[in-house]
Amino acid sequence: MARTFEFQMKVRDYECDSQGVVNNANYLHYFEAVRHEMMEHCGLRLRDLTEQNILPVVRNANISYKHSLRGSDEFVCRVRVERQMLRYIFHQDIFRSSDNILCAKASIEVVCLTNGRVSKPEVFDQAFADYITWK
Repeated sequence: MARTFEFQMKVRDYECDSQGVVNNANYLHYFEAVRHEMMEHCGLRLRDLTEQNILPVVRNANISYKHSLRGSDEFVCRVRVERQMLRYIFHQDIFRSSDNILCAKASIEVVCLTNGRVSKPEVFDQAFADYITWK
């Protein structure tokens, strides 16, 4: 069974709008930051990949907002990875730590470009082996 990656974060006040809630665009930043943390946890650094002309690129992002995060809230983002042919689908959920309530969920579709062409680099399959569910 595939594992779930988790990463803890905290809302910074400048990420909030005038009503004191996290601006919707910042959730996309949170999801991105956690995917990069997951990559590093799995031994992949974006700098090293770009030097090899391997680029993970977001093809599609779908976010559902459930409950608002506010300034100084701590939260955990959980990530599951699904592999569909040449696509990696990152299913990500953000839960507020104080009450474990689901605040946002996303499906982020990523493809890999190798030398400018969509490809299936084994480096991702190997790095994410413990986390991937194959479809």
